[in-house]
Amino acid sequence: MNPFDVDPKPPQKTRRWLVAATLLTAGIIIGFVVASDLGWLPTGHAVPDSSSVAQPPIARPVSTAPQPILSGSNQTFVDIAKSVKPAVVNIYATKSGRADGSGSTPFDDPLFRKFFGDEFFRKFEHPKERKERGLGSGVIVESSGLIITNNHVVSKADDIRVTLSDKREFKAKLIGTDPKTDVAVVKIDATGLPAVAWADSDKLEVGEFVLAVGNPFGLTQTVTLGIVSALGRAAGIAEYEDFIQTDAAINPGNSGGALVNVRGELVGINTAIFSQSGGNMGIGFAVPSNMAQSVMNQLVQTGKVVRGWLGVSIQELTPELASQFGVTETKGVLVSDVMDDSPAKKAGFERADVIVEYDGKPMDSPTHLRNAVAQTPVGKKVAVKLIRDKKPKTVDLTIVEQPKSMSQSGEDDGGESSASTGVLSSFEVRDLTEELASRYGLKSSDRGVVIVRVKSESTAEELGVREGDILLEVNRQTVTSVKIFERIASKLPKDQAVLLLLKRQGRTIYLTLRP
Repeated sequence: MNPFDVDPKPPQKTRRWLVAATLLTAGIIIGFVVASDLGWLPTGHAVPDSSSVAQPPIARPVSTAPQPILSGSNQTFVDIAKSVKPAVVNIYATKSGRADGSGSTPFDDPLFRKFFGDEFFRKFEHPKERKERGLGSGVIVESSGLIITNNHVVSKADDIRVTLSDKREFKAKLIGTDPKTDVAVVKIDATGLPAVAWADSDKLEVGEFVLAVGNPFGLTQTVTLGIVSALGRAAGIAEYEDFIQTDAAINPGNSGGALVNVRGELVGINTAIFSQSGGNMGIGFAVPSNMAQSVMNQLVQTGKVVRGWLGVSIQELTPELASQFGVTETKGVLVSDVMDDSPAKKAGFERADVIVEYDGKPMDSPTHLRNAVAQTPVGKKVAVKLIRDKKPKTVDLTIVEQPKSMSQSGEDDGGESSASTGVLSSFEVRDLTEELASRYGLKSSDRGVVIVRVKSESTAEELGVREGDILLEVNRQTVTSVKIFERIASKLPKDQAVLLLLKRQGRTIYLTLRP
């Protein structure tokens, strides 16, 4: 054979080597491609066509202070949990019952039971000792041992115990409670404790991330994540409400715990849940930090809460009412009455004024205005912007302390009975007599006519007119007798909406009736 001739078929051994090398090379290439898609390549490794290949996570040093949330990283939440958890405590409140088991305890309160549940309480009840124990949470807000929690957690308790995150237990002293906001303050004899910084809850926005930290069902140091679902909520569980609503999981035992923002600052005190099962359903409520801090400061300084008073009865400004008063938007609060000897009366407020701004802040609901006035320091001079007869007006006044009891008297009147036609025919009125006053629990000195019958399924009934209401005005015209009511009604077109001013349980309200 010619030594320069080439064998068309290499030896079998050579062929096997070439196949193995080819497979190995292909495997390495495929491995790099798959690894790059899964983000397994080490940081800094060059990846072809970076626009189409997922980038690997970037290593970041652990910060001692929480940083704003970065997409793709949960290190922020870890930092928040580490900084906040040591400042959230367990609170055990004990109330002794009578030897015969009779008599109520603070834990018999329906509000308290609503949030914790009967089954949960049975774990802490000791029939032989006739004691009941409640479990809640608290937040250390000062390193000297000052702790804020809920009123329903510690109210009327005989003994309050606080357990810290490091398992140390202290007997707590009750500094004060405020049932009207469900806020309470206790103190333990300790120093150098970790504390959570306060945030300005007025700057909180719907959609922000928040973390709830507490001790649900006795599971200590539990952290849950969610967002701010809504602001300014009224849930009907306290007299003064401006709740932050969140979907961060809150359960029995979380009451009094911390709701913090992404900077680890306290934006609210977890207070209640809306639940049909007794557990979390994604609707939790927290007292905003500004309200809680204001109440706490007063309880610490004076042992009680003093609230500001404006002296007006107010109601929601509906689209129907707005059109009646010539207001283009429903932003604002309608004044349905002005109380005698009040700051509002002295400043010249009038019924049917629409308050649109109080002390530099826009007012969009009665709850908002009521809370703003209550938190105003007594003696402070404030400017109130309002709309009167379709014209803007600014009134200056000085806020005074809210009186313990507020009442208003009227004048005498009497007379006959009548029914009307048109939109007013859905109810019947009579002159107010001593007999009718006694029947409906009214004062015989009240001025106006009383509604004695409301037709079933009528417009008046649907819109809230009730038997026993005193009718004070029709279309801004004063009604002092049935005869005056008839005269006003006779001049009204049958297809025209009518504005009523009613007095109910000492308060006045506006209602619009439409045909």
